[in-house]
Amino acid sequence: MEPRTVAESFAALSIVICKSGYGQKENASDIAVVVFGSYLAEADILSISRACTKWNVMIRHVSELSRRIEEAFLIATSGRPEPVLVGLPMLRLGCLGGRFPRLRRYPLADKASIPDTTTLQGLSAFDELDEKSLHMLGMHGSAYSNTSMQEADLILALGARFDDRVTLNIQKFAPTAKKAAAEGHGGIVHFEISPKNTIKVVQVTEAVVGGVSDNLAQILPLMKNITMADRHKWTKSKDGRRAGHSTQFSNLTANRKHKTVITTGVGQHQMWTAQHFQWQYPCTMITSGGLGTMGFGLPAAIGAKVAQPEALVIYIDGDTSFTMTLTELSTAAQFNISVKVIFLNNEEQGMDRYAHTHQQNPDFIELAKAMRVHHCRVSKPEEMVDSLEWLINTDGPALLEVSTERKVPVLPMVPAGCGLHEFIAEKDKQGKYFMRQRTCGLHG
Repeated sequence: MEPRTVAESFAALSIVICKSGYGQKENASDIAVVVFGSYLAEADILSISRACTKWNVMIRHVSELSRRIEEAFLIATSGRPEPVLVGLPMLRLGCLGGRFPRLRRYPLADKASIPDTTTLQGLSAFDELDEKSLHMLGMHGSAYSNTSMQEADLILALGARFDDRVTLNIQKFAPTAKKAAAEGHGGIVHFEISPKNTIKVVQVTEAVVGGVSDNLAQILPLMKNITMADRHKWTKSKDGRRAGHSTQFSNLTANRKHKTVITTGVGQHQMWTAQHFQWQYPCTMITSGGLGTMGFGLPAAIGAKVAQPEALVIYIDGDTSFTMTLTELSTAAQFNISVKVIFLNNEEQGMDRYAHTHQQNPDFIELAKAMRVHHCRVSKPEEMVDSLEWLINTDGPALLEVSTERKVPVLPMVPAGCGLHEFIAEKDKQGKYFMRQRTCGLHG
């Protein structure tokens, strides 16, 4: 989403802080105060904004930052309130996988045979083909992962922020670990680089401040050697709770290449991807979480492919999220950026719905044709294998539209106010009742 969308919405009422890039010139008006981040040298934003701002400045050194920001607010609000602009040089930041190597690289998980689970943003940090992997936890996490979190007497949280989509009802979160902490033999140990984040949401038993890699290396000599055979009773009880992967994502997992990067939009497709695709390599899941932005996946896929031309980059989306940025297919076609698009078309918003409208989709195949993008549409499960092979082996950008059923909920699901272990695992009367309740009777 362009920064201008946010800026114009808040221009009359508030101060806007947003990122900028090649679309900086789109923000040249209607802004009360804008602080630009990630400045790109390709755009002379000072010259662009000089005619339409009261004052502008480019920060050259971090020591100027505090003074210049205060100066910007003072100038903007003194006398006649008018826009000002502060430019910040781009900071190059690595993704999660770069700063946080996948857990398989740590001997800790192997030495003590510690089962692992990840949040949505942590996916791909751990090899999910490893028998210790419990996959994702949270509102739409796996049943065995959520149950394990509730039953564990010791939880090592590595960089987690304990988002409400992960903890759900905070009073019901990790009861066994909390009880163990009270008895002096377990609890929640939070590894976190920022001290202020260790007590924000969950009252942890111990906070280990600093880099995760360094701190885990220090505790490794203190750990006992434990094999998965020693955990046989525990693993046997969890295996019975493992749900089967959907056919589509099993096929996609089987057809991936050594380095496959997955990007997604926001919606049901995002949760199904997180649940059913199995990651092996770090930094191969790129998705918008927390403040999730629909339409994120296609620009992210284009960027990932440009950065790693040798990688297979697959963008998975739903029809509503896809329409937010589908025009960027023309960019991929123009520059022959070989992104592979899979979008699930159920002709509705599966997670967030308008109460009084029913959207009507365009003909996506005709749009792809107009943009000179290879295209295909499937509606039968038996067509998926051949279609995925076609998608992956096609030169240049390609689009695969998968027609899916309507009103299919994302399961498992933990209803609001419940604990992680109180999930709905099957589409039954209880699930339909919850769907009707959530959508004011329109669905379910």
